[in-house]
Amino acid sequence: MLLAYIPFMQDDAADRVLEAVARQLIAKGHRVEGFIQHAEKDEGQCCGAVDLEDIATGRRWQIMQALGAHARGCRLDFNALSDAAVFAQTRIGVQPDLLILNRFGKGEAQGGGLRSVFEAAFVAGVPILTSVKEAYLDDWHAFAGDLSQTLPAEVEAVLDWSLSAVVRAGRTDDAA
Repeated sequence: MLLAYIPFMQDDAADRVLEAVARQLIAKGHRVEGFIQHAEKDEGQCCGAVDLEDIATGRRWQIMQALGAHARGCRLDFNALSDAAVFAQTRIGVQPDLLILNRFGKGEAQGGGLRSVFEAAFVAGVPILTSVKEAYLDDWHAFAGDLSQTLPAEVEAVLDWSLSAVVRAGRTDDAA
């Protein structure tokens, strides 16, 4: 399978695994595209800053709108997420070995967010690695069907899958 996900309850573990795997693959000479997520707690706000970082360029998008100290929750900034999606979709054209998309979440479950990037990469035969919060697992399964593989939030297991997927996809002659 060329599509895998890490189910999670708390963001931090999945984010750390995806970032570690991306860095290790790049160090081995693989072309990795996509996003990793960085969340920062902000005292006095309803939520902290959440940035998407483009793995290849370091460019960042702030994807959450802080609504103030008395807000009951933050809102996903669909405009920022859409801008990031357009950017990521153009990067598929560089023929990456692997695409890491930090989440399949609320935006994607509603038919937006990075969903078009998942689809474009799948059609292009690019292996895709993501994470899915438990609240969105049903939406993920409706989207991916039986085409995805579940991975534990463990760097070595995810790295092994990634290297294997790169070879299966014919993206490289060397699994380094």
